[in-house]
Amino acid sequence: MRLNYTNSRATFIFAILISFFTILSAKSQTLALLEGNSQNGNITGEVKTNDNSPVGFVSVMLKGTTKGSITTEDGKFQIRNIKAGTYTLIATYVGLEAQEKEVTVQAGQTSQIDLVLPHSSQQLNEVVVTETRSMNKKPVAIGKIAINPLDMPQSMAVIDNKIISEQQASKLSDVIKNVNGVALGTTRGATSETFFARGYNLGANNIFKNGARSNSAVIPEASTLERVEVLKGSAALLYGNVSGGAVINMVTKQPKFEYGGEVALRAGSFNLYKPIADVYGPITQNLAFRLIGTYETAKSYRNSVESERFYVNPSLLYKLGSKTEILVQGDYLKNDLTPDFGIGTLASKIPISISRSAYFNTPWAYNKVEQTTASVNVNHQLNQNWKLNFVGSRQLFNRDYFSTERIQANARGDWGRNLTRSKIAEDYYTGQVNLTGTVKTGSISHTLLVGTDAESYLNTTHTFNLKTAYDSINILDPTKYIARTDMPVSPIKSRTETPTYRFGTYIQDLISLSNKFKVLAGLRWSYQKLAVAKIYDVTSNEVTKSTTATTRYDRAFSPRVGLVYQPRTNTSFFASYSNNFTPNTGKDVYEQNLEASIIDQYEVGVKNDLLKDKLSVNLTFYKVINNNLAQQAQFLADGTTINTDANIKELTGQTTSDGIEVDVNGSIVEGLNFLAGYSYNFMRYTKTSGENGSYLEGERLVSNPAHTTNATLFYTLPYTALKGLKVGVSGFYTGERNAGWNTAHVVKYGKDGSVSRTLNYRLVPVSGFTTFDLSLGYSYKQLSFIGKLSNITNELNYYVHENYSVNPIPPRQVVTTLSYKF
Repeated sequence: MRLNYTNSRATFIFAILISFFTILSAKSQTLALLEGNSQNGNITGEVKTNDNSPVGFVSVMLKGTTKGSITTEDGKFQIRNIKAGTYTLIATYVGLEAQEKEVTVQAGQTSQIDLVLPHSSQQLNEVVVTETRSMNKKPVAIGKIAINPLDMPQSMAVIDNKIISEQQASKLSDVIKNVNGVALGTTRGATSETFFARGYNLGANNIFKNGARSNSAVIPEASTLERVEVLKGSAALLYGNVSGGAVINMVTKQPKFEYGGEVALRAGSFNLYKPIADVYGPITQNLAFRLIGTYETAKSYRNSVESERFYVNPSLLYKLGSKTEILVQGDYLKNDLTPDFGIGTLASKIPISISRSAYFNTPWAYNKVEQTTASVNVNHQLNQNWKLNFVGSRQLFNRDYFSTERIQANARGDWGRNLTRSKIAEDYYTGQVNLTGTVKTGSISHTLLVGTDAESYLNTTHTFNLKTAYDSINILDPTKYIARTDMPVSPIKSRTETPTYRFGTYIQDLISLSNKFKVLAGLRWSYQKLAVAKIYDVTSNEVTKSTTATTRYDRAFSPRVGLVYQPRTNTSFFASYSNNFTPNTGKDVYEQNLEASIIDQYEVGVKNDLLKDKLSVNLTFYKVINNNLAQQAQFLADGTTINTDANIKELTGQTTSDGIEVDVNGSIVEGLNFLAGYSYNFMRYTKTSGENGSYLEGERLVSNPAHTTNATLFYTLPYTALKGLKVGVSGFYTGERNAGWNTAHVVKYGKDGSVSRTLNYRLVPVSGFTTFDLSLGYSYKQLSFIGKLSNITNELNYYVHENYSVNPIPPRQVVTTLSYKF
């Protein structure tokens, strides 16, 4: 199916953009004069090592001034608006010898200066690295091109390894809670984590690892990550079928051409034990390795709940000459945990009188997951201005699950336990090629990204011969019934295979009309084929039938345009518009594949670097309109039977999401690092049919808190006898939200021709909550220790999935890490 209305709108917008660029190009010389460029000059250049490799993140300063820059990942830098005269340019980087070079700046001209930093011959016993780049000057890999975030008309966040290690993060949610506007949710049985941003669920399409799409049905290992990047809002231009909320990219640690590593032991409340090992170094002059491994075993504040995790992450980095790098990465995660539906609901309400530790599943319930990922990343420098990048990956995912389901007790506490058995496998291939570079057309410079990507995804599910009814228990009085403890036999009956194919091609251009005005424009064409599923008999391995669905084809253009105005080098105002289509997984009540949803997003904001880049303050406003949101269907095809299958969905109507986000980040005083944020979101239905089953307009969508706030501060004493002592405090607030399902219209037709209309209220209100963590650590030479007391006030609240998986948040607990670096 071709989405003609989207293509027409994209063509219309693209025609406007061409006209807009033509007008702006003609006016660019006038703008330059208005900015006073005739009085000032610029310096551009590139920094390399003596083996001709570009060096990113080098500090380049004009001696005796506050003017300076940080090189991008490909070694390039630019210093603008410099008064005419002769200066000394200084380039410094830890591990390389600093270099100085004289440069003459002429009014109205750009001076080109290249620098070579030799490898340092000095041996440093101790190196203290002070991060001088602000959050607005750290290019993110998830953007596919090294563009200064200050030049991007989009909000983004980066949580680096320093925060990850200081907070002793082990799960992705431990990291993401530092990103304002991204709230943690949960899945059925708390077997994985899910996140909501700008009103949208960030499912498997929105989670990436090293730039390749990653399965979200398992809790990722976070303690070995180098950083986590979050690109807020629409990223459809770069990644195709993603939701309008955000995309998350997990970046694992990479090999180094120097020997080193770290061993650590993490231990904490509820029998948490986690050894961590990280070793890296050169194998040959051009080949380096890194091997990271963790093992974790833990019980829980929840009775009978426990987990065991094993993770290993090997990688190789090969320098093929001076212009080509090949990075091969892999990881393997094995995670066994107890499915846990928490305390459930009592007459559709949260039974707060039930103990936080109460457990109602069977003693044998299990969730076993294995995930294997392999990727290759090739970077080739074609010349000084152009770079070619290739990323290919494969991911295998297997999940074996057997558990009771859906704790939904009646007012007396009685609950008839049912069973669910599932076995899922996913085989995922992805590939992308990106060409990036800079070019000039007259006085206008262009930073270009041209790319293409493709994916092949095979989902395999199984059905079982299983009697789902198990027994009955009472969640208020465990002695009322005798609970079963045996595990029923459940042989596999059939296997269903569903293939999906995706392809896209895109172009993006950051057009620098002058030092103050920039335009970001791009267009993507996406294609998806959702093939008919085949059902196999497991005994004969022959196709018994195909589902009644037909193969679905989706094609659409996704345009994006943004305007950036920088009145000063450290301040940026921006406005942008983007459009994308989101293919919807699952089937409708008639077993047909769902149509795609069309999403329009508008975003305006300001980014500021203050106090000589020691403080960053960003503010963003947005509006996201989804023409037809896909949700789990309330009823089956007969219109009366309640649907319990999450794969059976319906298109529920137009939604609108408005919001504001504030980010604060910096290091004003030596040794003091902090980040904070606040967000407000209001996502509601704005257009529905008003007929049977349709949702109530104006009501906030479930699972989305209105307000979230985060703040973290760490201070390390740089001097005195207590040098190395570290103190940290963190606070996190999740506002009120609703669980359950949104209110729906119910229309009934009487035999006498009468029509009655009522509203079916199934909301489960959940109050907001705040938690505080306190950390204390000390480092001496290569040895360090840090401990954290989390949820100091022992706050009690819940993460709720729909209206049956109600999981209490963790109570007050302690976690400590002892590590040794070598």
